Amino acid sequence: MGIGAIVLGLIALYLVFSYNSLVSLRNKVEESWSSIDVQLKRRYELIPNLVSTVKGYASHESGTLERVIQARNAAMSASSSKDVGGQVAAEQGLAGALKSVFALAESYPDLKANTSFIELQRSLSDIEETVANARRYYNAIVRDNNTKVESFPTNIIAQSFNFNKAEFFELDSAEERVAPKVQF
Repeated sequence: MGIGAIVLGLIALYLVFSYNSLVSLRNKVEESWSSIDVQLKRRYELIPNLVSTVKGYASHESGTLERVIQARNAAMSASSSKDVGGQVAAEQGLAGALKSVFALAESYPDLKANTSFIELQRSLSDIEETVANARRYYNAIVRDNNTKVESFPTNIIAQSFNFNKAEFFELDSAEERVAPKVQF
């Protein structure tokens, strides 16, 4: 009975440690996604200020500005759905719309020199860098989680207690992988 009890004890300890490590990784995935979400919301808050600053200089470019607001609203809606794929798609649309605003600014030298516009660009650039760092951290945690969930024998525990793989926050095209340039 001594050896059998030791073996059962070791198996029980392994199960407990494996379960706890899966819980820890799941919580880290959620925490790192939350970090991305916070930065994206900061970006959403800057966009109306950016649009109003540009409106004063380029009022006849309303179509471009409307697309930015629509993309922002779509991204905000996607962020509340907890769907990583939907969030990624919405963020790609928003990034494209923002690029068009900054390209538009090239046509208006007074706008490029506007202090508010320059400060908004700087803030947006900082946020984009923070989002990129948060995305890298999130994807690293997702990689660790997915490896643990798929590796034997932890995968048996993961399946038994409904631990699932997490979705990476990836961009589809190589062009979208480059952070938007927001400095002139």
